[in-house]
Amino acid sequence: MSEAGAALIWSPFETQSDAEQAARTLVEEGLVACANIVPHLTSVFRYEGQVQQASEVGVLFKTEARLLEQATTRLAKLHPYTTPAICGWHADSAPQETRKWLAELVNGTGE
Repeated sequence: MSEAGAALIWSPFETQSDAEQAARTLVEEGLVACANIVPHLTSVFRYEGQVQQASEVGVLFKTEARLLEQATTRLAKLHPYTTPAICGWHADSAPQETRKWLAELVNGTGE
């Protein structure tokens, strides 16, 4: 995948408000074109040596591949968790229209 391709970032948050705030900031800063907020996730994880379960809110961010590292680094700074789970990857396939849409909206170039 070339750097001109699409990329995705996934991260869970404790609250809807935290998720919305991070999404809005990354969109406003032009690091992502869009964020899909998915409420009411059940997460099962190991923390402090024990398996735990919690309700969380997931966010799928859409950006350009060339901004993936910058967007994940910024998200890590914005995220309220001490050690947030943030995973970013290059999309294997995206139609030309989607790539064009992403290019127009990131870095403040779109309306």
